[in-house]
Amino acid sequence: MLPKKLFLTLGALALTAFQAAPAAAETMRVGMECTYAPFNYRNADGDLVGYDVDVAKGVAEIVGFDLEFVCQEWDGMIPALLANKFDLIVASMSITEKRKKQMDFSAPYRVSIGRLIGPADSGWELFDADGNPIPEAFDGKRVGLERASTYASWFEAKLPGADVVYYDGAEPLYLDLQNGRVDMIMTNPMKAYLKFLSKDDGGGFEFVSPAIDEEEYFGIGVGIGLRQDQPELKAKLDDAVKQLVNDGSLEEYALKIFPFPIHNEKWGQ
Repeated sequence: MLPKKLFLTLGALALTAFQAAPAAAETMRVGMECTYAPFNYRNADGDLVGYDVDVAKGVAEIVGFDLEFVCQEWDGMIPALLANKFDLIVASMSITEKRKKQMDFSAPYRVSIGRLIGPADSGWELFDADGNPIPEAFDGKRVGLERASTYASWFEAKLPGADVVYYDGAEPLYLDLQNGRVDMIMTNPMKAYLKFLSKDDGGGFEFVSPAIDEEEYFGIGVGIGLRQDQPELKAKLDDAVKQLVNDGSLEEYALKIFPFPIHNEKWGQ
């Protein structure tokens, strides 16, 4: 039997060691499409990579939580968040008033705009000098849009009479544009340039509209989505995004893919 004094000493040491042991980091489940290159997708080795993935990892490092990525189709992204299938959305989701009625967002980490892509040298005049769409210019033209996207919301509001074809994902848009099943598509110009216009398959196509960035539809940018009524978590995410702006991380993430940053420096103020 151990002497009482030694027993107490060992007990105190054990308690001290237990108290000094770091607490296990909380795991945050992050929803994303996992097919939306170059923002979140799997590379040839099957690893999730892209701008959104870098942002998620950067925020996790600052806030101090582990990550578990959950792949989710786009049109079910918000319902899955609300059903607690994951804790955050880091999927290039634009911050809009419509979405904010259901969920919260962190400060923005990427700009959000849209552009139309169609045949090169089409001669179409789809917008007036002030950048407004000309409804009659779209007559007889089929437009491909990703279902439940901000591009779809903009078209439904601005050009309700347009002949629209909806798709479950971005990839089929390019294929049907090439095959002539649609005359034009509307999507993210950054992704479109890298994925399509800069490739051989996109050689016969070009942007056929100005940049469309109406805040009512496209919001102030892309943010991290979370469920409502989590002010402490939101504050941590906001601070982390601001740090990524100010320490140059967001620019570093963008320059892996684009020859230019894709955030607003004012977001760090």
